[in-house]
Amino acid sequence: QVQLVESGGGLVQAGGSLRLSCAASGRTFSSYNMGWFRQAPGKEREFVAGISWSGGSRYYADSVKGRFTISRDNAKNTVYLQMNSLKPEDTAVYYCAADSVWFIPLRGDYWGQGTQVTVSA
Repeated sequence: QVQLVESGGGLVQAGGSLRLSCAASGRTFSSYNMGWFRQAPGKEREFVAGISWSGGSRYYADSVKGRFTISRDNAKNTVYLQMNSLKPEDTAVYYCAADSVWFIPLRGDYWGQGTQVTVSA
């Protein structure tokens, strides 16, 4: 069992930056692949970024490639999403998820509660 808690969301102007964090409980965090998803009102959930358990593999959706960076610190049981050059279309609730299988898109065995990111024009 893995429990995930996201933080770091907020309101930012277009062009600004935010860093999301996802803290995991449990001693098996380092064995899970981690991903960030987002869902905007009226839209389907989108897989944004993923990182393998070792950090050796990463994936980014085309919509965020070059602007977002996913990283993890297994010693701190935390995964991060650094978001730069934010756009109004990045506005969404962002969720982190843990997945036992590295297959893109990750499906998510465990989910956090989400954190709101709002980008103003």
